[in-house]
Amino acid sequence: MYELQVEGMSCGHCVSRVTKSVQAIDGGAKVEVDLARKKVRVDSAADLSAVRSAIADAGYPVTESAAV
Repeated sequence: MYELQVEGMSCGHCVSRVTKSVQAIDGGAKVEVDLARKKVRVDSAADLSAVRSAIADAGYPVTESAAV
């Protein structure tokens, strides 16, 4: 499980894009987005760098991340 600080998210469309970007690299990933705190929790078999890259490639900069 990873927790990431993700900038630029402001609406449901953002949540959908972030979720789809992670699920594109791991179809079974579970993604929870907290817009107010700009936090994304990801339960995925993919490694952290791949998850960070997928979210960043979708247009949302990841400023912090950690395995939890």
